[in-house]
Amino acid sequence: MLQEEKKVIVAAVSYLNTKPLVYDFENGAMSHLLEFTFDYPANVASMLIKGQVDLGLVPVAIIPQLADSYIISDYCIGASKPVASVCLFSEVPMHEIQQIILDYQSRTSVALLKVLVKEHWKIHPEFVNADHDFENNIKGTTAGLIIGDRALIHREKTAYVYDLAEEWQCMTGLPFVFAVWLANKKLSADFVSSFNRCLKNGLDNIDTLVATTPFPYYDLSVYYKNNIDYLLDDSKREGLKLFLEKIKTID
Repeated sequence: MLQEEKKVIVAAVSYLNTKPLVYDFENGAMSHLLEFTFDYPANVASMLIKGQVDLGLVPVAIIPQLADSYIISDYCIGASKPVASVCLFSEVPMHEIQQIILDYQSRTSVALLKVLVKEHWKIHPEFVNADHDFENNIKGTTAGLIIGDRALIHREKTAYVYDLAEEWQCMTGLPFVFAVWLANKKLSADFVSSFNRCLKNGLDNIDTLVATTPFPYYDLSVYYKNNIDYLLDDSKREGLKLFLEKIKTID
């Protein structure tokens, strides 16, 4: 009897921005080859670092922490315009912010914020690591970094919303990459080819996805087609390389 082929264990982020990329898989594509798990970005990163999964859609800030890492796809979570879902929220203008609460769900967004604070905004706030339900503590001179679906919901709640992707683009002239499909081991060319076909098929079905995904807080068609830029092209790779250089100097 032939031995059953071992499935590739895949972890992906449980946010709306991931849905186009996993659309085909959630509809059964490659189910004989894949085992999927979903979590927030920091936990997905941790699973890949610890070898608990083989492949993940992970925050790019973890790339230097992996002994072996392979970007297997030309699709990513990126932005060439405002991203809408990674923002610093504040009741006061930037120069009046004294404290920033850092979202516990993302390492890359926290690192990006610290780069912008140091090099772009040139302010000197106190950083506070957040716990669950920290959003209500954003008041007065205390701002907060919120990512993902919760950021889309929070957009109308503060006077000032600083979009981190847009601010990075203003500073560098380059797009930003938040997450890539990263493997901690080499995967076969056939697997990678099939995996990328499924990613493309998901992106080709955004209209269907939007029609079946109720979200009253933000127009998901705008989000998927204008805010998120899923193609990992040369300019995004250049932006990614620059970001990985800059975070070497961030505490």
